[in-house]
Amino acid sequence: MQFIMNHPKTLAFLKEILMTPSPTGFMPLIVPKVKKAFQELGYPITQDKKGNILIRIEGRSSEKTIGLSGHLDTLGAMVRSIKDNGRLRITTIGGYAFSTIEGEYCLVHPRGQKAISGTVLTTSPSVHVNPDAKTQERSEENMEIRIDEIVSTKAEVESLGIRVGDYISFDPRTEILDNGYIKSRHLDDKAGVASIYAYLEFLSARNLKPAHNLVVLLSTYEEVGHGAACIPPEVDELLAVDMGAMGLDLGGNEEKVSICAKDSSGPYDYDMTGKLIELAEMSALNFVIDVFPFYGSDVSAALRGGNDLKGALIGPGVHASHGMERTHVNALEDTAHLLALYCQ
Repeated sequence: MQFIMNHPKTLAFLKEILMTPSPTGFMPLIVPKVKKAFQELGYPITQDKKGNILIRIEGRSSEKTIGLSGHLDTLGAMVRSIKDNGRLRITTIGGYAFSTIEGEYCLVHPRGQKAISGTVLTTSPSVHVNPDAKTQERSEENMEIRIDEIVSTKAEVESLGIRVGDYISFDPRTEILDNGYIKSRHLDDKAGVASIYAYLEFLSARNLKPAHNLVVLLSTYEEVGHGAACIPPEVDELLAVDMGAMGLDLGGNEEKVSICAKDSSGPYDYDMTGKLIELAEMSALNFVIDVFPFYGSDVSAALRGGNDLKGALIGPGVHASHGMERTHVNALEDTAHLLALYCQ
């Protein structure tokens, strides 16, 4: 089977979702866009009680059901408290180093109101004033949000509608370069979701069916560990499409699809992983097999949730994960191609 990715549509979809805030649990902006994109491909959309998006596609055989998962939620923050000086103390959503968000522009999302812009700073932000500006520990208690409004007291901030528990999203700074590189926050896992989109667009454009019934689950709580904890009971195999980590002794890079044999939750299914490797080799895809030491996926959550299924993990290589990330369109294409080989 010759897989052909529609580059303009896939990259337009990817840019749209990268530019749309979606820290874990904050889905009102991104879900309508994602539902519309997949509905335009001709696929019916449902949601479970948690808010995960489900797309069911009839296969040529109902002998088994394959699940594909990607996650829409990203790293972010939440207002922990409002300081007397009008700055906001934050609490993290997802696991990242505070140094990766220092100086970043952000949006505070008061419930039911327009977002308010701000900047993530340390409490000692000026080398001209603060003697510990360079040495201050980058920790939660030393980070704050300076909002772009004329405020200097807690009451003035509250008058804008900002309250404890409001979500904070970080500027993704998305750029898609002519040479194929894609620079952005939150490629984990919006690059993986775009690879799933590329595969379904391929099916839709050619009026093809997968070999077996297919359930696509786009989860909303993966970054906090329970995104796909509950899977539709008909799913026999779950293939998570998430970023391929890079660094240290790992073999992955930004132009390859990674096949993960094991992560912090343990080894992935031997037969599924073996089949993915065989298909990648037969089709001469640019791929690597890796072990991710500090990583978990929607398959990890599904297995811990007690679901009776097999699980495997693939994804495009992403550099500087949970920071200023980068991948390449070739990695998205090979990931989508491997999906097509596995499911067709």
